[in-house]
Amino acid sequence: MIGEIIGLIIFGAVIGVLARLVIPGKQAMGWIVTILLGIAGALIGYWLWDVLGGTDTSGIDWWRWIISIAAAVVLTLGYVAITGKKKV
Repeated sequence: MIGEIIGLIIFGAVIGVLARLVIPGKQAMGWIVTILLGIAGALIGYWLWDVLGGTDTSGIDWWRWIISIAAAVVLTLGYVAITGKKKV
C-alpha cells in the first residue's frame, strides 16, 4: 500500500513535469501542483486506457503514458486558465 502511494507520487511527478514541458511558455505553479496534476493525469490516463480496451503489456505501456501526459496537459491548461497564472 505505501509502495503504491510512493510509486503514484513519483509517476505523477514525472507525468506532471513531462506535461509542463509539452506546453509552450512557463506556468506559474509550484512543484506540489505539478505533482497533483500529474497524478490526476496519470489516473485519468490509466482509466481512459482501460475504457478504450487497452491491455497490460509486459513492458512499458507507451500509449498509456502518452494518454496520461495528454490528460495532464489538459489539466494543466485548465489550471492556468482558471487561476490566470502564466508567465510569459
